[in-house]
Amino acid sequence: MVAYVGLDPRKDITWVTQPSDESIRLLGRGAIDAFIGFPPEPQELRARGIGHVVVNSAVDRPWSQYFCCMLVANQDFARKYPIATKRALRAMLKAADICALDPERAAKSLDAQRVAKRYEYALQTMKDVPYTKWRNYDPEDTIRFYALRLNEIGMIKTSPPKIIAQGTDWRFLNELKKELKG
Repeated sequence: MVAYVGLDPRKDITWVTQPSDESIRLLGRGAIDAFIGFPPEPQELRARGIGHVVVNSAVDRPWSQYFCCMLVANQDFARKYPIATKRALRAMLKAADICALDPERAAKSLDAQRVAKRYEYALQTMKDVPYTKWRNYDPEDTIRFYALRLNEIGMIKTSPPKIIAQGTDWRFLNELKKELKG
């Protein structure tokens, strides 16, 4: 993302990895300049009045026009167990639909299982994440976009077309798009 706006991630940024609670504490003290957060961290920062959002990949272009996450299967597993692979993908897509259609139910489930720190944060996440976009977004376009960004800054050497040709198979997704029309 930073290379996309003209910064060199190897030279212009000092990257530090630590537990999110520590990063939140340091950001609040002004000891670090930025923090990459994933739910429920942004909600916690907002609640505490710490920092401000620089980029929200769910709403800011161009990031919001592509999948933020993808399900990946081991190639040998998918070939050997295509039914299990398709069932796992179907379960994930149905779960995404539940999150989109009934965010309160999804948040209550996360809260009941103690996966979420707070119900309110889980609910906000369920409402913020565009769970229904899996039907509309083009996964190949997403791979092309991110692979091109990574290739441009030298993080990968393989070209986007080669990655798509050798590392993707959209059959299961395409079949499930037809099966799970919603």
